[in-house]
Amino acid sequence: MLYNLRNLGRKICLSIVLFAAIICSSTLYGHNLVWAQAVQAGASGDNWLIYWYICGSDLESLDASATNDIAELMDVNLPPNVQVLMLTGGAEEWHNNTMKPGEVGIYLYDSEGFHELGRAEDADFGSGETLTDFLKLGKENFDRDDLRRAFIFWDHGGGSAAGVCLDERTGNSLSLNDIRNAFVSVYGTSDTKPPFEMVGFDACLMASYDTANALQGISRYMTGSEEVEPGNGWYYTGWVGALADNPAMRGDTLGKAICDSYMEGCVAVETEDTATLSVVDLSKLAPVGRAYNNFGIEALEQASDNPRGFFATFGRKAQEAENYGGNTRDQGYSNMVDLGDLARRSADILPRTSRPLIEAINNAVIYKVHGKYRRRGMGLSGFHSYDGDQEIFAQYVEQEAVPLPQKCLYYYLLYGQMPMEAEALLASGSTENITTIPDVGSVQKQKIFRVEELEDTVVNIDNDGYAYVTLTPEQMDLLSSVHCQLTYVGVDQDVIILLGSDSNIVADWENGIFKDNFTGKWPMLDGHPVYVEITTEEDNYNLYSVPIKLNDEECNLQIAYTYNDDRYHILGARKGINTKGMGSRNLVQLKSGDKITTIHYGMTISGNDKTWSAVDVDTFTIGANPVFADEDVGDGLFGYFFEFVTPTDDSALSKMVSFTIEDGQITADNE
Repeated sequence: MLYNLRNLGRKICLSIVLFAAIICSSTLYGHNLVWAQAVQAGASGDNWLIYWYICGSDLESLDASATNDIAELMDVNLPPNVQVLMLTGGAEEWHNNTMKPGEVGIYLYDSEGFHELGRAEDADFGSGETLTDFLKLGKENFDRDDLRRAFIFWDHGGGSAAGVCLDERTGNSLSLNDIRNAFVSVYGTSDTKPPFEMVGFDACLMASYDTANALQGISRYMTGSEEVEPGNGWYYTGWVGALADNPAMRGDTLGKAICDSYMEGCVAVETEDTATLSVVDLSKLAPVGRAYNNFGIEALEQASDNPRGFFATFGRKAQEAENYGGNTRDQGYSNMVDLGDLARRSADILPRTSRPLIEAINNAVIYKVHGKYRRRGMGLSGFHSYDGDQEIFAQYVEQEAVPLPQKCLYYYLLYGQMPMEAEALLASGSTENITTIPDVGSVQKQKIFRVEELEDTVVNIDNDGYAYVTLTPEQMDLLSSVHCQLTYVGVDQDVIILLGSDSNIVADWENGIFKDNFTGKWPMLDGHPVYVEITTEEDNYNLYSVPIKLNDEECNLQIAYTYNDDRYHILGARKGINTKGMGSRNLVQLKSGDKITTIHYGMTISGNDKTWSAVDVDTFTIGANPVFADEDVGDGLFGYFFEFVTPTDDSALSKMVSFTIEDGQITADNE
């Protein structure tokens, strides 16, 4: 049979081998399937079965990503004692002649080639039942006592709250509860002899403590990415090839092979700059859990004494910490932060528990790789509510793997009141004997941060012509960040265009003085002004998101500014976090001839507009070497605001300062 891999422009001949057919005792989606008797050979303990749960989604229907990864697998010559069992579905279209939309495919790749084992009626790949049935079929037909098992989830991922494997037909995804329940129902758990050697996530944002905790007793190791993965994903030729060469390896070595080959693949297609991948030894996770619990309890203690002051300061620490998926209004929110970096930055406000958490994470994460703009992460992330979204928090709080102190902490932040579970925690200092979780169904939100108090804050002009605001300590206790917003005021055109927000202000948090640093320049792409939003502030670089249309498709241009060379670097373009909380994997490199349309936000001067509307401004074609740089905005009238942002992402604007630029000279006016 010929398997047509259109994206690769070649045909791969798949051998079909006759097997003694058996009828398995279980059914998948109501259908009995004819299975091939598994080939099992090799030394005791050197036999591997890799479950590959391929939820194709739009990654396959739009970009043939699953087809490409299956082709990578088939470049490996497997020994008889390594087999890959695949379940495919979850996509509206497949870019090959074997998988079909509207049905589930079951396939085996082994030493004798690629085999179709059966097809079944369509099923929801975002359902725990589908995952459970796949595990049952593998256990009943491809199992032996000395078998080493690995399980790979393939698709979109969204972290602790959103889960993994978004079926594009149903809109459903697997939660952490779904994953644990499926594995436990089929294999049970064992602390001393977990049934799986490794569970991996070829998906975005899944290397969290909560994911790892859901796998305790199920697997020895976990491999996943804290950050959004690029479209190339894991390199199956590399890591499966390494296993084929050495089936005696254990899960830690396999995870290392996945990490190294992944980064090699990213380097080959220039997507490595923000890539992350880490291997967690789950036998060492219990100390992380204890330290994380204590970290949350100490935070609750501090918050109970001074909720506004603590959450404002803690929010600033989280803004500074390495976080993933963007976490901006323009790009969307994953609400995931590196736990080690958050603890490191919080050492002054949580002195008792930060260091033990850092040490426990460092011990549990046994290997990691990262790009040059993701150097501070320690390999294990956690939830932090950057946007104050109660619906996302409700999903998070339902996950059994999430520590109770963290559920209570963010409940307090979002709803403005201490839940009774938190009071019990503080009274006992322990999570033992507390079996309930904070109820998010009926509670009325109370505001801790009344940022409207800062609306229209007066802006002053100093003797050197710089605009500044002065805040009291009580006002600063409302805020996790202060940014600037710049607008172009076109009086003749009757329009105000928002150019974006930045952290480029002189901030003195100790004295409450925040001063502008406007020099008459703004970021531009090939000379065209763009809207920018800062996503990451690090010691050596900043990351920005720029909304554009790339060849008529809306996406976000990813930009890095590095201080060592005072230059911007274009990393690529991708879509943001979708409405289901899933990160986009497709990082597109700009190329000569691409059509770019800049997107800004605007309103009329004379109208009754109260909100900004997205506006297409400039459309142009880029050349072979597009330039992103700060350039002179030219003469004109510009409006400048200080933006005050709370830990729940509510904000207020100061009064506007007018900057008039004439012949390159800037004059500030606060009238």
